[in-house]
Amino acid sequence: MKRIFVIIFLLGNYLLAQVESSRGENVIVSQAFFVDFANYVDTTPAKTRLDVFIQVPYSNIQFVKQNNNFSANYNLSLIFYDKDKKNILFERIWKEKVVTDKFQHTISKDNFNISYKTFDFTPGEYLLTCILEDADSRKSYSKDYLIKINYISDTLGISDIIFVKDIVKDPDGKKIVPNVSRTVTNKTKSLPFYFEVYSAKDREINLEYIIEDLKNNTSIVQKDTYKIKTGTNAIYYTIENTDFKLGDYNLKINVTDAEHNILLSTEKKLYSIITGIPSTIVDLNKAIDQMIYIATPNEIDFIKSGNTYEEKLNRFLAFWEKKKPNPNMEENPILEEYYRRVEYANKNFKGWGREGWRSDMGMIYITFGPPSYVERHPLEPNSRPYEIWDYYELNRSFIFVDQTGFGDYRLINPDYSRWPGYRQ
Repeated sequence: MKRIFVIIFLLGNYLLAQVESSRGENVIVSQAFFVDFANYVDTTPAKTRLDVFIQVPYSNIQFVKQNNNFSANYNLSLIFYDKDKKNILFERIWKEKVVTDKFQHTISKDNFNISYKTFDFTPGEYLLTCILEDADSRKSYSKDYLIKINYISDTLGISDIIFVKDIVKDPDGKKIVPNVSRTVTNKTKSLPFYFEVYSAKDREINLEYIIEDLKNNTSIVQKDTYKIKTGTNAIYYTIENTDFKLGDYNLKINVTDAEHNILLSTEKKLYSIITGIPSTIVDLNKAIDQMIYIATPNEIDFIKSGNTYEEKLNRFLAFWEKKKPNPNMEENPILEEYYRRVEYANKNFKGWGREGWRSDMGMIYITFGPPSYVERHPLEPNSRPYEIWDYYELNRSFIFVDQTGFGDYRLINPDYSRWPGYRQ
């Protein structure tokens, strides 16, 4: 019980103090922004139209109170390179401003702003760098994307898929709110999406919709017949009676003829998360294994012994519900911080044949959080590389030695009895 209490206590301290990470990096608890792309037929010959959507959650930008409102300003940059990132082809930079009259909106992950830009491209592969810079905090986030631009025929062609979050009607007609993050949850019971079919003549086509569970090799198939007209045909469709579990999925759309031969095909991945848990958790069984630094072996065995996926999930959620510092809160900062540390450990402390969360550095980082100070000795004479992690508030230090010379740091004189099952 003492071990569990120490972890929870330190998690609470970290949330208040926001100590710098042990690698001196600024770790983001949630993704700073989401980007999605779609190819469409272009009016310019030999070109393809590329639509770029950027979704920025309100919780990831800084709002400033002005009179009775709260406003946030940020800059977005799209830099297009050739495939090898040797040459800049062009860039687009613009400013965005968000205003709300409710403070709760400013800290909500469910509220967001979507930006949309369109470009004409010669088919091929390109590299895109997207940069978000908060105008007030001056924090900047960047991510690269490899983009494949396909040629789409207007004789008979199909666009990319855009998942739909909502459909709104305005004086100009029906407009979609795209699901840029491409995420669904275990509570999602239908999957709406949008795509276009192009044809040089009026005709009847068969459409086949397939949702593939990439982990369990199962699928949902629905079919429809559609009479398309000459030109562009905008199609909104919803697959009903979905049952998403944690993991990755793929939506495939096939256009077939009367003999069910595939004429055209397009597909896009989507990601299922569980309501109330971090989006970094993509495998429930692994997330349960990663609880060894906060749960007892009996607690982990109880969760794993659930007879069904739903029973395991409910036991997992019940465990973390007890760790909430405030039962009335919707979010669970203890859960969020624990798996943030797991994600950080996986990225920074990989060892020989082990994921970062199972390494010695990962064990200490997940349990105690970022150290107050790190003393590194990578090139000490007559000594193997080593690091000393100091935790001032605990009056404790941990020494890690790279025994192999390949970055596989091991803890000196560890007491593995505190983490049963760690070396399994």
